[in-house]
Amino acid sequence: MSTVTDSPKTPTTKGGKPRLSDRAKAEQRLGWKLAMPAFVVMLLVTAYPILQAVWNSFFNYRLTDPANKEFVGLNNYIVSFSDSVFWSAMWATVIITIITVVVELVLGFIIALVMHRIVLPRRTLRTVVLIPYSIITVVSGFTWLFMYQTDTGFVNRWTNWIPGVSDNYDWFGSFWPSIFVICLSEIWKTTPFMSLLLLAGLAQVDSSMEEAAKVDGASWVQVLYKVILPNMKPAIMVALLFRTLDAFRIFDNIFIMTGGANGTNSLSGLIYRQTIDRTEIGLGSALSVILFLCVLVIAAVFVRGFKVDLTQGRN
Repeated sequence: MSTVTDSPKTPTTKGGKPRLSDRAKAEQRLGWKLAMPAFVVMLLVTAYPILQAVWNSFFNYRLTDPANKEFVGLNNYIVSFSDSVFWSAMWATVIITIITVVVELVLGFIIALVMHRIVLPRRTLRTVVLIPYSIITVVSGFTWLFMYQTDTGFVNRWTNWIPGVSDNYDWFGSFWPSIFVICLSEIWKTTPFMSLLLLAGLAQVDSSMEEAAKVDGASWVQVLYKVILPNMKPAIMVALLFRTLDAFRIFDNIFIMTGGANGTNSLSGLIYRQTIDRTEIGLGSALSVILFLCVLVIAAVFVRGFKVDLTQGRN
């Protein structure tokens, strides 16, 4: 009598994770060897400023009065978290980050799909799409500033049919219109970067899986949610992570357009104001450390939330 036997199981470690094959281990070792020189250089370049900022954050240190440098412990952090200016900057930073990243993800995915499907003018289309991203942020910021100003801009004359918008409407006179223009400039410039990362993810999706799903009667929406998006998970995570970290550190456009007026100052702008304008190195260093910790938390949330192991090789 024949018996039914279980299918062979994938070897696992004590922690329950799949045990890597010799080839996968060799690929991991090669990856570390290739990345290690750049990793060491980046560590040497960034470690000293980070440690110096942490050290300075424990002192009441003004650059114009170095003789009266005084150790205050965590007082700079207490002052930061108890100041409404800090929370106003944090609020503006979070709002800009959420709006820009969400819109860029949707638009970037649509543009990536178009570039992925079109065959003949593919190189030309990709070049045209990447033009905004190639423009220097300062130049882009001044362009959008001049477009929306009442004296040099043309936007008011084009949109005066919208209720509430006139030829003399000041887009930078209050919080939400300023945030709208700032987010619009960020979306225009960095959506191509998002689409490029998502396009790389689309290239990794096996077309045979899409064809099989269509043969089984799946609609385009079902193919998108059941086949394309799950296989693009690593690319989506990388695109969202990079853009979220970049958006959270926004400085240029706000500095150029509003200078932080009307509650539009970002956390990076607040750090600039404390360290450069007021020469408060101690308080500015504490704010820099807080920004650094926020970036670490964001990165950890994305990596944990998507549960994607980018370092795991193929078995």
